[in-house]
Amino acid sequence: MCEEPSPADEAALDAIAAFHNIELEYTDAHGRQQSTARRARRNLLASLGVRAESPEAIAAALAEVERARWQRALPPAIVAYRDRGPLSAEIVLRSDTRRVEWYLNLEEGAAVRGTSDFATLPLLETSMVGESCMARRRLVLDGDIPDGYHALSLDPGGHSCHFIVTPGRCWLPEMREDGRRLGGVAAQLSLIRSERNWGIGDFTDLRQLLQHAASNGIDIVGVSPMHATFLDVPEQASPYSPSTRLLLNVLNLDVSSIAGFAEDRAAQEAMATPGFQRKLSACRESGLVEYATVASLKLPVLRLLYERAAANRDSEAWREFGSFRDGQGKPLQLGCLFQALRTHFAQAPACQTDWRTWPAEFQHPECPAVAAFAHEHAEEISFYAWLQWQADLQLASAAEAGRGMRVGLYRDLAIGTDPAGAECWSKGSVMMATAHVGAPPDLLNPQGQDWGLAALNPENLRNEGYASFIDLLRANMRHAGALRIDHVMALQHLWCIPEGFPASQGAYIRYAFEDLVGVLALESQRNRCLIVGEDLGTVPAGFRERMSEARVLSYRVLAFERTADGGFLPASAYPKLALAVAGNHDLPTLRGWWEGRDIALDAQLRSAESTEEIERRLRQRHDECVRLLEVLHREGLLAMTDPVTQDTLVRAVHGFLGRTRCLLAMVQLDDLAGEVDPVNLPGTTDQYPNWRRRLSVPLESLIERLRGWCNGATGQAGHP
Repeated sequence: MCEEPSPADEAALDAIAAFHNIELEYTDAHGRQQSTARRARRNLLASLGVRAESPEAIAAALAEVERARWQRALPPAIVAYRDRGPLSAEIVLRSDTRRVEWYLNLEEGAAVRGTSDFATLPLLETSMVGESCMARRRLVLDGDIPDGYHALSLDPGGHSCHFIVTPGRCWLPEMREDGRRLGGVAAQLSLIRSERNWGIGDFTDLRQLLQHAASNGIDIVGVSPMHATFLDVPEQASPYSPSTRLLLNVLNLDVSSIAGFAEDRAAQEAMATPGFQRKLSACRESGLVEYATVASLKLPVLRLLYERAAANRDSEAWREFGSFRDGQGKPLQLGCLFQALRTHFAQAPACQTDWRTWPAEFQHPECPAVAAFAHEHAEEISFYAWLQWQADLQLASAAEAGRGMRVGLYRDLAIGTDPAGAECWSKGSVMMATAHVGAPPDLLNPQGQDWGLAALNPENLRNEGYASFIDLLRANMRHAGALRIDHVMALQHLWCIPEGFPASQGAYIRYAFEDLVGVLALESQRNRCLIVGEDLGTVPAGFRERMSEARVLSYRVLAFERTADGGFLPASAYPKLALAVAGNHDLPTLRGWWEGRDIALDAQLRSAESTEEIERRLRQRHDECVRLLEVLHREGLLAMTDPVTQDTLVRAVHGFLGRTRCLLAMVQLDDLAGEVDPVNLPGTTDQYPNWRRRLSVPLESLIERLRGWCNGATGQAGHP
């Protein structure tokens, strides 16, 4: 049992927690200041690899904090904004140092160097460290230094650091001369129904959607995260709780589009069996995505196609596969190695699917046992890499179908990853695997939320020069013209909960906000990728303003854009740098909201609510519907006497969104299809088929409906 700290130890613990990015206080959803529990701080420190369970450990940790502030001549990483004056670095040297030579090795291979008199540099602070007087001063770097990822080193000092120069603002498409804003359509890829897919939406469905959008004046097509899930547990299907965000979900592959499919006799014979055809028909007819059955159909056929490809290793296609593997590097190799290991241990008698339960010699990628396994199972790893190559080819083909659109494919990056997945295993200490991401108590969730996800360790992330964050951005900007960042407040801080604690007993962990925004802007510009930040929930003061400065679009949901008395904001009140939507995957569909289906589901699945409470919520919803009609009437989109049908409601609501000042407005395929049940019901697991409800209308029919929208249904060209 941990000893309770003395008041002096408590003060030291506060200093240690603050140094390691744990916020001691936060502002809750009611605008009140709250202190984080000290026990939670200690446990979060443990998650960050800092021991503070006893007075002795606290004293040692505090001494390390003091030493760490002065031990390096350079910090691990510096992100310098080009628009904030001369590029500079804070350096720490003995105060009696005279001459300082600096070397900047540029990303493309050239070098810039300079010399300064240390005593003449602007002084920031001094401190006695042992018998030495140390000084922190600001060094200005002269010369032609481009945006990019460079390396700075000093003499004396003996240290180097990542020196990143950023333009500071994200990429935006140029506006048309007529001032027309952007309009788009959003879909949950796996839930798309089509006449040809295998019971799960695939990359060919996405290509057809983009192709249609491009030919009908739509600017952008958004999809839910396409991150890799667990192939051995396909029913664990939430795209926001993936195995890794660095790889794609291969269950979205269109098997029939893979080169050689039609000529592969073994694959054709396997598919011709009555059992296969029976399962395939059942998957196509089901109202739900039968993930396990889909996996049992696709993976064996994919393996046969891989064997056909691997039998001809001198072919041009195999050489292209090799180039893909080389280009994707370590993230691909480790992700596929993890899947091979997980499959291996899942088949063992103990069925150890969580890597934290594997034998110790397999819990770290650099272990010799892992290297031996990789050598012995090279072909299995190659199979998983080949699947990723095929997924990348099909995604590229889908994105290419949108050529000519103002933006094109709009991808989605989840806030975290499953602690038992490939990303946590491969990233090691860069991930916090023993603390969960969530949200503090707020108006909708008084007990807080624990999303069960692992996030990046801010200190270790900075130590590696933000390489893991850069990898995530590049992997998810690939083939995309826009990227939505889920819970974008994570750039500033994340509510983290020590394992074993309730969500209300977490604390915010602070990230190097300006550094991450700078890296995001640099990658956005390099990839010509528009950025949308999902900023719902508890948003820190000034956060949205800072995002606007960086040209990150805010994410504005109709249901939350209200006046003080509960009415709906007029279209003119929406900000310009924003995406306007009627709802998202965590909210009821437009029809479901109008009919109170979400309230009925709550009554059915969460019996804790009383009859009186349900009736109160239904009355409140009726009032909200009236208030919505009022704003639609004021905008001239729907007369108060008009009958409200599903079609007239969806058209009027999206006509309203199209009239806002927002740069971008989008309609969900779920609303075009008239779906009443939600995609996901937060707070439920087995009670509701989350991420399984397929669209009731085939894609082919939805494309016809979308064509009608593109022909001026709302009176706002380019806004569906």
